[in-house]
Amino acid sequence: MVQGNMLPDPYDIDGRFNSLIEAPLSTLNDVPLEKLPVIVVDALDECGGLRHDESGKDDFESLMHTLKHWIQAEHLKRFKLVITSRPDNRITKIFPESIRIHEIPSGGNVKLGDTVSNDVRAFLKSRLDKMEVGPVWIAKALDFLVPGAAGIFVWATTVANFLERDPEGRFAMLEKGDRTELDDLHSLYSTIVKASFGHDLKGEEPKAVVSIMGAMIFAKEPLDDNALIMLPGVKIPGLNAHRLGLIRKGLGSVIEPGPVLRFHHRSFEDFILSPSFKQQHPNLLAIQNRGYHEHQLTVLCLKTLVSPKLHFNMCSLESSIVKNADLQATTKSIVPRLVSYSCQYWADHLVHIPSDKTLIKAVEFVMYEKLLFWLEAMSLLGKTYEASLILRRVLASKVCL
Repeated sequence: MVQGNMLPDPYDIDGRFNSLIEAPLSTLNDVPLEKLPVIVVDALDECGGLRHDESGKDDFESLMHTLKHWIQAEHLKRFKLVITSRPDNRITKIFPESIRIHEIPSGGNVKLGDTVSNDVRAFLKSRLDKMEVGPVWIAKALDFLVPGAAGIFVWATTVANFLERDPEGRFAMLEKGDRTELDDLHSLYSTIVKASFGHDLKGEEPKAVVSIMGAMIFAKEPLDDNALIMLPGVKIPGLNAHRLGLIRKGLGSVIEPGPVLRFHHRSFEDFILSPSFKQQHPNLLAIQNRGYHEHQLTVLCLKTLVSPKLHFNMCSLESSIVKNADLQATTKSIVPRLVSYSCQYWADHLVHIPSDKTLIKAVEFVMYEKLLFWLEAMSLLGKTYEASLILRRVLASKVCL
């Protein structure tokens, strides 16, 4: 919702809540209870950016404050609010005792024969039946896999994807793996990483894998292949496509299908950034080095902004009078994804980088030579209202101090 000519500040959680939820709902006072909308906040524990991100923690606390306001506001109590989350004391403590909390069994609370357990068994059986393996092997696999899933469907989905390439061979790997009651999902992920990169990486390949996986975690939006191959740690002539292939082939069971590389579930990122990953996969330890990846992404963004890829009249418009719908279609088809990403997020990566003379020169070039082109691109992307916020972040960065 636009207030006059102003859009809500993207960093103002309360403002966005008021303009997008509270104000519209306040106009529904005459609507019968049975016809009122139900508001769903899914995966609340994952809101606010990465758990290790300090600014993300601030966003998370702001969101908790906003939800507490929802619960206390009398005029909002008519509307049903459904929140899903993994167990988290920071979330449950904001709710009064009158709020109903329903726990879905998982882990040690799941018993064989439970509805959840039976659902997992039915799902896994349907997937194994398509793998052209015998019924005796399927029965054996189900007896092992169903308790391992512990009612967690992302475990069941991931293990089914993992077994597709070599059901019997990969099942043997799972049987040999270490598995504890509290860490089943991480144990599965560890087995997948070992199967993918245990002994196969040679020469510069570990560096490329680290750069790509780090970008998948720390980038603000998923990057396509054309962007990932431009990362400093990946850009080696003749090998770029091969290195992306290492990720797609090796981690296919935890990556969403499609042209853009992204992990299918947040829990895999949690594993990559966990102490157990550090111990079990020391050859890929640099994936956890946030400073390294923020620097790589900063370089990628600044190189894009100073290059001819950002130029006057990005969409080759013949006139400044263009219908909004036509402009949106033109922008989406012409502005390259990497240019769009760099224009929007270069400051978000820059703020994590210490002072660097090379980067200072690049920032100065953008400010003195490309500023109007950048503003034009931001306008085409419908992000003009964020430009001043981005410039403030640039000026506050260590690079510019």
